[in-house]
Amino acid sequence: MTPVAGAAARTPMPGDAAAWTARPAVSGLGAGEGRPYFYLEGSPGAVLQDRLSVTNPGTAPLTVRLSGADAYNTEDGGFGVRRGTGSTGTGAWLRTAAAEVTVPARTRADVPFAVTVPTGATPGDHPGAIVVRGGDRSVGVRIQLRVGGPTLAALTVEDVSVSGRTIHYTLVNRGNTVLAPRITVGAEGVFGTLLRREARTPPVELLPGQRVRLAEPWRDAPALDSATVRLRVTAAGGAHSEAAARAVFVPWLPVTGGALLILAAVAAGAYAYRLRRSRGRPSDGADDGADDGRPGPPSDEQQHAESRHLVKAGAES
Repeated sequence: MTPVAGAAARTPMPGDAAAWTARPAVSGLGAGEGRPYFYLEGSPGAVLQDRLSVTNPGTAPLTVRLSGADAYNTEDGGFGVRRGTGSTGTGAWLRTAAAEVTVPARTRADVPFAVTVPTGATPGDHPGAIVVRGGDRSVGVRIQLRVGGPTLAALTVEDVSVSGRTIHYTLVNRGNTVLAPRITVGAEGVFGTLLRREARTPPVELLPGQRVRLAEPWRDAPALDSATVRLRVTAAGGAHSEAAARAVFVPWLPVTGGALLILAAVAAGAYAYRLRRSRGRPSDGADDGADDGRPGPPSDEQQHAESRHLVKAGAES
Protein backbone atom coordinates (compact mmCIF):
# COMPACT_ATOMS: atom_id res chain seq x y z
CA MET A 1 0.00 0.00 0.00
CA THR A 2 1.23 3.45 -0.81
CA PRO A 3 -0.10 6.95 -1.17
CA VAL A 4 0.07 8.47 -4.64
CA ALA A 5 0.06 12.01 -5.89
CA GLY A 6 -3.29 13.65 -6.54
CA ALA A 7 -4.63 14.28 -10.00
CA ALA A 8 -4.46 18.07 -9.85
CA ALA A 9 -2.57 19.66 -12.70
CA ARG A 10 0.55 21.73 -12.17
CA THR A 11 1.90 24.39 -14.45
CA PRO A 12 4.06 22.82 -17.18
CA MET A 13 7.61 24.12 -17.44
CA PRO A 14 9.67 24.11 -20.66
CA GLY A 15 11.46 20.80 -21.02
CA ASP A 16 9.74 19.37 -17.95
CA ALA A 17 9.12 15.68 -18.70
CA ALA A 18 7.07 15.21 -15.52
CA ALA A 19 4.46 17.85 -16.41
CA TRP A 20 1.94 15.36 -17.78
CA THR A 21 -1.49 15.26 -16.13
CA ALA A 22 -4.22 12.65 -15.64
CA ARG A 23 -7.82 13.54 -14.79
CA PRO A 24 -11.44 12.73 -15.61
CA ALA A 25 -12.24 13.50 -19.24
CA VAL A 26 -14.32 16.57 -19.99
CA SER A 27 -16.39 17.65 -22.98
CA GLY A 28 -15.51 20.98 -24.54
CA LEU A 29 -12.51 23.17 -24.01
CA GLY A 30 -13.98 25.80 -21.63
CA ALA A 31 -12.21 26.54 -18.35
CA GLY A 32 -13.75 25.28 -15.15
CA GLU A 33 -15.42 22.23 -16.72
CA GLY A 34 -13.12 19.69 -15.15
CA ARG A 35 -14.26 17.16 -12.57
CA PRO A 36 -12.11 16.73 -9.45
CA TYR A 37 -12.75 12.96 -9.46
CA PHE A 38 -14.97 10.28 -10.99
CA TYR A 39 -18.38 9.71 -9.42
CA LEU A 40 -20.11 6.47 -10.42
CA GLU A 41 -23.30 4.98 -9.02
CA GLY A 42 -25.11 1.77 -9.84
CA SER A 43 -26.77 -1.35 -8.52
CA PRO A 44 -25.06 -4.73 -8.10
CA GLY A 45 -24.50 -6.24 -11.55
CA ALA A 46 -24.28 -2.86 -13.32
CA VAL A 47 -21.48 -1.95 -15.74
CA LEU A 48 -20.44 1.70 -15.33
CA GLN A 49 -18.32 3.46 -17.97
CA ASP A 50 -16.29 6.67 -18.17
CA ARG A 51 -13.08 8.09 -19.71
CA LEU A 52 -9.71 9.14 -18.34
CA SER A 53 -7.70 11.95 -19.98
CA VAL A 54 -3.90 11.89 -20.05
CA THR A 55 -2.29 15.09 -21.34
CA ASN A 56 1.32 15.24 -22.55
CA PRO A 57 2.52 18.86 -22.94
CA GLY A 58 6.12 17.77 -23.55
CA THR A 59 8.11 17.55 -26.74
CA ALA A 60 8.53 13.76 -26.72
CA PRO A 61 6.04 10.87 -26.63
CA LEU A 62 4.90 9.73 -23.19
CA THR A 63 4.09 6.13 -22.25
CA VAL A 64 1.95 5.54 -19.17
CA ARG A 65 0.70 2.37 -17.48
CA LEU A 66 -2.85 2.18 -16.10
CA SER A 67 -4.33 0.04 -13.33
CA GLY A 68 -7.17 0.08 -10.82
CA ALA A 69 -6.73 0.21 -7.05
CA ASP A 70 -8.78 0.34 -3.85
CA ALA A 71 -8.40 3.45 -1.72
CA TYR A 72 -7.63 3.75 2.00
CA ASN A 73 -6.85 6.43 4.57
CA THR A 74 -3.21 6.98 5.45
CA GLU A 75 -2.31 7.35 9.13
CA ASP A 76 -2.79 11.11 9.02
CA GLY A 77 -6.06 10.91 7.10
CA GLY A 78 -4.70 11.31 3.57
CA PHE A 79 -5.90 9.43 0.49
CA GLY A 80 -3.80 6.40 -0.48
CA VAL A 81 -4.21 3.46 -2.87
CA ARG A 82 -3.31 -0.20 -2.69
CA ARG A 83 -0.76 -1.55 -5.13
CA GLY A 84 -0.53 -4.94 -6.74
CA THR A 85 -3.16 -7.58 -6.06
CA GLY A 86 -4.33 -6.19 -2.72
CA SER A 87 -7.54 -4.69 -4.11
CA THR A 88 -10.86 -6.45 -3.55
CA GLY A 89 -13.30 -3.61 -4.33
CA THR A 90 -13.37 -0.93 -7.02
CA GLY A 91 -9.74 -1.55 -7.99
CA ALA A 92 -10.50 -5.21 -8.74
CA TRP A 93 -13.72 -4.40 -10.61
CA LEU A 94 -12.12 -1.81 -12.94
CA ARG A 95 -10.74 -2.47 -16.42
CA THR A 96 -9.18 0.11 -18.75
CA ALA A 97 -9.35 -0.18 -22.53
CA ALA A 98 -5.57 -0.61 -22.53
CA ALA A 99 -3.09 -1.31 -19.75
CA GLU A 100 -0.44 0.85 -21.44
CA VAL A 101 -0.95 3.99 -23.54
CA THR A 102 1.54 6.10 -25.50
CA VAL A 103 0.55 9.76 -25.77
CA PRO A 104 2.26 11.78 -28.55
CA ALA A 105 3.90 15.11 -27.74
CA ARG A 106 1.54 18.02 -27.07
CA THR A 107 -1.45 15.68 -27.24
CA ARG A 108 -4.25 14.49 -24.98
CA ALA A 109 -5.43 10.87 -25.02
CA ASP A 110 -8.82 9.80 -23.67
CA VAL A 111 -8.81 6.24 -22.35
CA PRO A 112 -12.19 4.48 -21.79
CA PHE A 113 -12.65 2.28 -18.74
CA ALA A 114 -15.46 0.28 -17.14
CA VAL A 115 -16.33 -0.78 -13.60
CA THR A 116 -18.36 -4.00 -13.35
CA VAL A 117 -20.15 -4.11 -10.00
CA PRO A 118 -20.45 -7.71 -8.77
CA THR A 119 -23.95 -9.01 -8.08
CA GLY A 120 -22.97 -9.61 -4.45
CA ALA A 121 -21.41 -6.19 -3.83
CA THR A 122 -22.38 -4.62 -0.52
CA PRO A 123 -24.29 -1.31 -0.59
CA GLY A 124 -22.50 1.95 0.15
CA ASP A 125 -19.31 3.70 -0.93
CA HIS A 126 -16.37 1.83 -2.45
CA PRO A 127 -13.59 4.41 -2.97
CA GLY A 128 -10.89 3.59 -5.47
CA ALA A 129 -8.62 5.11 -8.10
CA ILE A 130 -7.09 4.69 -11.52
CA VAL A 131 -3.33 4.72 -10.97
CA VAL A 132 -1.34 6.25 -13.82
CA ARG A 133 2.43 5.65 -13.85
CA GLY A 134 4.74 7.42 -16.22
CA GLY A 135 8.39 8.40 -15.96
CA ASP A 136 9.39 8.64 -12.32
CA ARG A 137 6.01 9.48 -10.79
CA SER A 138 2.51 8.11 -10.18
CA VAL A 139 -0.85 9.85 -10.12
CA GLY A 140 -4.00 8.47 -8.56
CA VAL A 141 -7.25 9.72 -10.12
CA ARG A 142 -9.93 9.15 -7.51
CA ILE A 143 -13.11 7.15 -8.15
CA GLN A 144 -16.08 7.53 -5.82
CA LEU A 145 -18.26 4.48 -6.47
CA ARG A 146 -21.57 4.06 -4.67
CA VAL A 147 -23.39 0.74 -4.86
CA GLY A 148 -27.16 1.07 -4.50
CA GLY A 149 -28.86 -0.11 -1.32
CA PRO A 150 -29.19 0.89 2.35
CA THR A 151 -26.52 3.26 3.66
CA LEU A 152 -25.35 3.74 7.23
CA ALA A 153 -23.41 6.68 8.65
CA ALA A 154 -21.64 5.56 11.83
CA LEU A 155 -18.67 7.24 13.49
CA THR A 156 -16.77 6.86 16.78
CA VAL A 157 -14.04 8.86 18.50
CA GLU A 158 -11.66 6.77 20.59
CA ASP A 159 -8.31 6.74 22.42
CA VAL A 160 -8.40 10.37 23.56
CA SER A 161 -5.19 11.44 25.31
CA VAL A 162 -3.25 14.61 26.09
CA SER A 163 0.49 14.86 25.57
CA GLY A 164 2.10 18.19 26.37
CA ARG A 165 0.12 20.81 24.47
CA THR A 166 -1.55 18.40 22.06
CA ILE A 167 -4.79 16.43 22.24
CA HIS A 168 -4.63 13.11 20.38
CA TYR A 169 -7.63 11.07 19.27
CA THR A 170 -8.71 8.37 16.81
CA LEU A 171 -11.67 8.57 14.43
CA VAL A 172 -13.23 5.33 13.15
CA ASN A 173 -15.75 5.08 10.30
CA ARG A 174 -17.99 2.17 11.25
CA GLY A 175 -20.54 2.73 8.47
CA ASN A 176 -20.56 2.25 4.71
CA THR A 177 -20.39 5.87 3.49
CA VAL A 178 -17.53 8.35 3.18
CA LEU A 179 -17.69 10.86 6.07
CA ALA A 180 -16.45 14.42 6.53
CA PRO A 181 -16.40 14.60 10.35
CA ARG A 182 -16.83 17.78 12.40
CA ILE A 183 -15.21 17.93 15.82
CA THR A 184 -15.88 20.01 18.94
CA VAL A 185 -13.26 20.17 21.70
CA GLY A 186 -13.67 21.32 25.30
CA ALA A 187 -11.86 21.03 28.62
CA GLU A 188 -12.86 21.75 32.22
CA GLY A 189 -10.30 22.36 34.95
CA VAL A 190 -10.40 22.72 38.73
CA PHE A 191 -11.59 26.33 38.60
CA GLY A 192 -13.70 26.21 35.45
CA THR A 193 -13.53 26.11 31.65
CA LEU A 194 -10.05 25.82 30.12
CA LEU A 195 -10.93 25.23 26.47
CA ARG A 196 -14.04 25.65 24.35
CA ARG A 197 -13.48 25.21 20.62
CA GLU A 198 -16.40 25.42 18.22
CA ALA A 199 -17.09 22.65 15.71
CA ARG A 200 -14.71 22.51 12.77
CA THR A 201 -13.99 20.08 9.94
CA PRO A 202 -10.54 18.45 9.99
CA PRO A 203 -8.84 18.08 6.59
CA VAL A 204 -9.80 14.42 6.22
CA GLU A 205 -12.41 12.35 4.40
CA LEU A 206 -12.90 9.21 6.43
CA LEU A 207 -13.44 6.19 4.18
CA PRO A 208 -15.69 3.27 5.22
CA GLY A 209 -14.03 0.87 7.64
CA GLN A 210 -10.99 3.14 8.10
CA ARG A 211 -9.46 4.70 11.21
CA VAL A 212 -7.14 7.69 11.47
CA ARG A 213 -5.11 9.11 14.34
CA LEU A 214 -5.37 12.89 14.52
CA ALA A 215 -4.15 15.67 16.80
CA GLU A 216 -5.60 18.95 18.06
CA PRO A 217 -3.13 21.63 19.21
CA TRP A 218 -3.71 23.18 22.66
CA ARG A 219 -1.16 25.98 22.78
CA ASP A 220 -2.60 27.69 25.88
CA ALA A 221 -2.84 24.52 27.98
CA PRO A 222 -2.48 25.26 31.72
CA ALA A 223 0.83 24.84 33.53
CA LEU A 224 -0.79 23.45 36.68
CA ASP A 225 -4.27 21.93 36.71
CA SER A 226 -6.35 18.77 36.55
CA ALA A 227 -8.60 18.76 33.49
CA THR A 228 -11.27 16.69 31.81
CA VAL A 229 -10.97 16.89 28.02
CA ARG A 230 -14.11 16.10 25.99
CA LEU A 231 -14.42 15.52 22.24
CA ARG A 232 -17.62 15.33 20.23
CA VAL A 233 -17.70 14.37 16.55
CA THR A 234 -20.58 14.51 14.10
CA ALA A 235 -21.07 13.83 10.40
CA ALA A 236 -23.82 13.87 7.80
CA GLY A 237 -26.42 11.15 8.13
CA GLY A 238 -26.75 11.47 11.91
CA ALA A 239 -23.36 10.02 12.84
CA HIS A 240 -22.09 11.22 16.23
CA SER A 241 -19.87 10.12 19.09
CA GLU A 242 -18.30 11.49 22.29
CA ALA A 243 -15.26 10.59 24.37
CA ALA A 244 -13.32 12.10 27.27
CA ALA A 245 -9.97 11.79 28.99
CA ARG A 246 -8.36 13.08 32.20
CA ALA A 247 -5.19 15.13 32.02
CA VAL A 248 -2.97 16.38 34.86
CA PHE A 249 -0.72 19.35 34.13
CA VAL A 250 2.26 19.66 36.46
CA PRO A 251 5.22 22.05 35.99
CA TRP A 252 8.67 20.52 36.18
CA LEU A 253 10.16 20.57 39.69
CA PRO A 254 13.34 18.93 41.12
CA VAL A 255 11.02 16.90 43.33
CA THR A 256 7.97 15.76 41.41
CA GLY A 257 6.09 15.07 44.62
CA GLY A 258 6.19 18.77 45.44
CA ALA A 259 4.29 19.64 42.30
CA LEU A 260 1.74 16.95 43.02
CA LEU A 261 1.24 18.30 46.56
CA ILE A 262 0.67 21.77 45.14
CA LEU A 263 -1.90 20.43 42.70
CA ALA A 264 -3.62 18.46 45.48
CA ALA A 265 -3.77 21.58 47.67
CA VAL A 266 -5.22 23.63 44.83
CA ALA A 267 -7.83 20.99 44.11
CA ALA A 268 -8.74 20.64 47.79
CA GLY A 269 -9.05 24.41 48.16
CA ALA A 270 -11.26 24.66 45.10
CA TYR A 271 -13.44 21.82 46.35
CA ALA A 272 -13.83 23.42 49.78
CA TYR A 273 -14.64 26.75 48.19
CA ARG A 274 -17.35 25.24 46.01
CA LEU A 275 -18.74 23.28 48.98
CA ARG A 276 -19.05 26.41 51.09
CA ARG A 277 -20.80 28.27 48.31
CA SER A 278 -23.26 25.43 47.73
CA ARG A 279 -24.19 25.10 51.43
CA GLY A 280 -24.10 28.80 52.31
CA ARG A 281 -22.06 30.52 55.06
CA PRO A 282 -23.36 30.16 58.73
CA SER A 283 -24.23 33.47 60.47
CA ASP A 284 -21.72 34.90 63.01
CA GLY A 285 -22.34 33.89 66.63
CA ALA A 286 -25.05 31.34 65.75
CA ASP A 287 -25.74 28.67 68.37
CA ASP A 288 -26.71 25.30 66.90
CA GLY A 289 -28.66 24.37 70.04
CA ALA A 290 -30.53 27.65 70.56
CA ASP A 291 -33.53 26.87 68.38
CA ASP A 292 -34.58 23.71 70.24
CA GLY A 293 -34.11 25.05 73.78
CA ARG A 294 -31.04 22.94 74.53
CA PRO A 295 -27.86 24.65 75.70
CA GLY A 296 -25.11 24.77 73.22
CA PRO A 297 -21.59 23.42 73.89
CA PRO A 298 -19.56 25.51 76.39
CA SER A 299 -17.07 27.99 75.06
CA ASP A 300 -13.34 27.64 75.63
CA GLU A 301 -13.45 30.41 78.26
CA GLN A 302 -16.26 28.65 80.17
CA GLN A 303 -14.35 25.38 80.11
CA HIS A 304 -11.20 27.03 81.49
CA ALA A 305 -13.16 28.81 84.28
CA GLU A 306 -14.83 25.54 85.27
CA SER A 307 -11.48 23.78 85.41
CA ARG A 308 -10.03 26.48 87.70
CA HIS A 309 -13.04 26.15 90.00
CA LEU A 310 -12.63 22.39 90.30
CA VAL A 311 -8.92 22.72 91.05
CA LYS A 312 -9.64 25.31 93.80
CA ALA A 313 -12.36 23.19 95.35
CA GLY A 314 -10.05 20.22 95.49
CA ALA A 315 -7.35 22.24 97.21
CA GLU A 316 -9.76 23.50 99.94
CA SER A 317 -10.98 20.01 100.74
